[in-house]
Amino acid sequence: MINDLRVVYARAYVRLKGLIREPHWSIAEVIIPLLSISAYIYMYEAMNAADHLLAFVAIGGAMLAFWSNVLWGMSSQFYWEKETGNLTQYMVAPISRMAILVGMAIGGMLNTTLRACSIIFIGMLLFPIQLSLIDPFALVIIFILSISALYGLGMLFASLFLLYGREASHIADLLQEPIFLLSGLYYPIFNNRFIPDIVKMAASIIPLTLAIDGLRILLVLNGRFEDVTMHIIGLSILVAILLPLARKALHKLEEISKKEGRLTLRWQ
Repeated sequence: MINDLRVVYARAYVRLKGLIREPHWSIAEVIIPLLSISAYIYMYEAMNAADHLLAFVAIGGAMLAFWSNVLWGMSSQFYWEKETGNLTQYMVAPISRMAILVGMAIGGMLNTTLRACSIIFIGMLLFPIQLSLIDPFALVIIFILSISALYGLGMLFASLFLLYGREASHIADLLQEPIFLLSGLYYPIFNNRFIPDIVKMAASIIPLTLAIDGLRILLVLNGRFEDVTMHIIGLSILVAILLPLARKALHKLEEISKKEGRLTLRWQ
């Protein structure tokens, strides 16, 4: 148990130290999402859309930072470690591989939270965006569940991406645009009459979709706990599913490495 905690601390420390050592990376990671946010805000302003849609865009752009971190900072991590020659040390070390991923998730979460808050803050300075919060408790619950579900998905993908070797980058690229569409990054999805119900149901299994919609209700529409009850239930179910699946995939990864002496699946 103590060794696992040390592993979590070590992997989180590396990511936090990287934020301090290379601050210009964070600057770029804040500015680039702001460019996308600006494009959609200018489009909504040109259409004379309601002011709350501008705030919707800002929250979606901030949550995009979490998705990018999950996809590239978590999901592809083991594959990158294999390419740089560090994966063997991870597999032979007398530690829990799950602790490695948890440490990565904690470090990435803290870094990304800072970037997301910076995106929203700068967006409020540049554009007429108004946020309000009535129920802080509901916000904390939604945020914790959202982060747990997102990084649980990242842990699951970390093993799957490594198992499929060179296909990892292709899978990551393939997931980008569908997630942008289904998660409603820059527009409301559940109250959108142009989106079929079947698409809304499919979108609800993506943690990012429920997270963004729940945060918008609480921060923009003056929602309370009862207004995001279904979001909380949905995110709780996703957490209960994704974390055990991540552990099972990681166990399968260890079996392949120990029994077959390989860490990528061979296509027959």
